[in-house]
Amino acid sequence: MTRLGFLLDSGACIGCHACTVACKSEHDVPLGVNRTWVNYVETGEFPQTQRHFAVMRCNHCDDAPCISICPTGALFRASNGVVDFDDSRCIGCKGCMNACPYDALYISPATGTAHKCNFCQHRLEVGLEPSCVTVCPTRAITVVDHDDPDDAVAERIQAEQLPVRAPERRTLPKVHYAGTVPEALDPLTRPVADDGLIWADWTGSAAWPPASQAAQNVSQAEPAARTAYTVPHDEPWGAKVAGYMVTKGVAAGVMLWAAAAALLGWQDRAAVATGPALIALVALAVTGILLIADLKRPERFWYLFAKGRLRSWITAGAWVIMIDAALVTLWGIAGLWGGSTWFVVLIGPTAAFSLLTAAYTALLLRQCRGRVMWADRPVLALIGRLAGEAALGGGAVWGAFVALRADAAVFAWTPVIAAGVLVWLYRHDRAYLRAAQAVPLS
Repeated sequence: MTRLGFLLDSGACIGCHACTVACKSEHDVPLGVNRTWVNYVETGEFPQTQRHFAVMRCNHCDDAPCISICPTGALFRASNGVVDFDDSRCIGCKGCMNACPYDALYISPATGTAHKCNFCQHRLEVGLEPSCVTVCPTRAITVVDHDDPDDAVAERIQAEQLPVRAPERRTLPKVHYAGTVPEALDPLTRPVADDGLIWADWTGSAAWPPASQAAQNVSQAEPAARTAYTVPHDEPWGAKVAGYMVTKGVAAGVMLWAAAAALLGWQDRAAVATGPALIALVALAVTGILLIADLKRPERFWYLFAKGRLRSWITAGAWVIMIDAALVTLWGIAGLWGGSTWFVVLIGPTAAFSLLTAAYTALLLRQCRGRVMWADRPVLALIGRLAGEAALGGGAVWGAFVALRADAAVFAWTPVIAAGVLVWLYRHDRAYLRAAQAVPLS
């Protein structure tokens, strides 16, 4: 077997950015994004300061979370162990960006698809080294075959136990570093100072924490560190995803409340069947619109069903929503023309898929292994949060609908309360997404 990786010798790196420029030229990488870049990290206090360089890129992990979360197989492992990508299959969902702990992926402004370092596969196929290796003036970048017992670089990695980035993420990265300091590999120990001296324009929507817990835990005897150069970071999932969390929660919650009312013997078909079904279908339709609109290649949304891989909860979630919509439709039809037997048959599966619609996002967030706030949270805690939001949002909407059917003036304000609840949930989810994605990765 062959498992290719890199040894990045930070001690030999002079910070010339030749690798970045060569990579951009080789792959026609647009301005504003990079497949490889060099972080500058400064330790110590004036006048005893030192600058360290750390080349950042895809780590071609043995357990690559970007492959697991990719809904269409656009990210895959080549026969030489390299994690490669297929432009023709990518829908631009940005799940891989949240799954990767190394900030290695970006959405190409030119294609709207996810790109990353692919080890210059087209060069390897004709016996050439990656372009970054070729141009490095100090040979600070070296290719290593971790499965070759005669590879001298692999022997050095084993003998010196050279470190990798974020080993706690358990991705088994194949990029090792030599001659570096821990601060150069851990972004939480070197937050970007808000003093205007950062070399790169900090235009990303994600805010950098002013002080991290990791930085606070560093002993006072150790040198302070600051980032002197890095690249901007954007927030992969934003307003549309926050809106989707609310609308699918409303769809699920309304049907769960309606199912509970049916079990309790409510006879009002409009309040228990047709009304909730209509509300849920509208909410699910809006959910689908928001999800498609958030894709960078929305015209490819049908790939989720034609080329989808169920091990990704992006694909599995799309199927859950579709099945839930079908059951809700049957629920509404039963309310119009069916008898009580229909409800007995439909209550179980409808409630189950409504709950799954509310909760499956917890499993999707857990696949985002680059985001500690999601990946390290107990899955039951995430499910409880989402189920609670569904119960609150769906309950507010269903309660307003039932109250208005009472045709009493005292209930005229219930839609205002329901709207207030939905706005609060949206703002809450928006802040939740932003907090998780604000943690720096590089």
